[in-house]
Amino acid sequence: MASARFPDAPPSVSPLRRPLPEEVRPDTRPRSAEFDRPGGWQPPTASSRRSAEALDAALGAPSGRPFVTFAQPDTSAWEEWEAPEPYDGHRSSRPSGARAAAVAACVVLGIGLIGGAAAGSWLTGDAGTDGVRGSFAAAAELWHGVPVDELFPPTVQGEGAGPGGTDRTWTRVAVAPDSDCADAFDPLLRKALTPAGCLRLLRATYTDATRSNVTTVGMMFTKADAATMASLKARFAREGLDRRTDLMPRPYAAEDTVAAGFGDDQRASWTISVLTDVPVVVYAVSGFADGRTVTEPQPAEDAMKSDATTAPAQSGLGHEAQGLADRVERGLRKTAASATEQPS
Repeated sequence: MASARFPDAPPSVSPLRRPLPEEVRPDTRPRSAEFDRPGGWQPPTASSRRSAEALDAALGAPSGRPFVTFAQPDTSAWEEWEAPEPYDGHRSSRPSGARAAAVAACVVLGIGLIGGAAAGSWLTGDAGTDGVRGSFAAAAELWHGVPVDELFPPTVQGEGAGPGGTDRTWTRVAVAPDSDCADAFDPLLRKALTPAGCLRLLRATYTDATRSNVTTVGMMFTKADAATMASLKARFAREGLDRRTDLMPRPYAAEDTVAAGFGDDQRASWTISVLTDVPVVVYAVSGFADGRTVTEPQPAEDAMKSDATTAPAQSGLGHEAQGLADRVERGLRKTAASATEQPS
């Protein structure tokens, strides 16, 4: 007996294309509506299975075929997906988790090795430290190996060194023979400088363009190492030893010069600088060329203030001492750098 067919179905049309009865037509509503219903998603029921079996019988499909349902969607949190970079024939520059951890470990290990090597060189005094110590020690010998005109030029230009930024010019009138430091400082200053040790003292006296002011500038070459000089500098700053009127350097008064009357009582302003890159203490002390006594000497730093009213301040003697000391110090550093430069 021939199988039953719907009389209005053309033979060339597949049964699967025929409209489905309303009772078995699948739900075409958005899935979100299904899950919004009270109770959420429900597994297929017996009636829905029977409807599927009836559809199979009507279409002539074999019974027992798998029953297809829409599974509940994944409702986990959304994560942004990144497309992989195109392969260009080389390893990716973005390491995987394991490789990133390995890279980080290598970086940390490398930094540790470098730091350990540096610490070792500091503790054992390797090449870098030896070079610094060598340059520092070589600078201590400049006092007898450099021409006097290089340490104390015959003329020193002081652009902007005067009050209000005016220019200054200092002319050398005398150079003292190199000596020890026995009589170069007030007793308390000499005591304060004792930890550095006096290797040799160089001094020269200058006058300004008007020949009304005189200034002695000196360099005390020490026996100290860099650590001792740094400690001495810190002590001077901490205790204000460069500002006390009972700790002043003494002038060099040369006969038959404009500075012939420049003695202890004529000291008006001064400055002291403990250097740490070379074993030298640079100082300068200024006064009037006419030999007048100064009853209130003032540190150069104070005498250079705009509101200072003392005689040294009003006469610009603070600028004289500081300006000349600064330029002699710069020349010393330049000479030391040239003398200790290692051949390439």
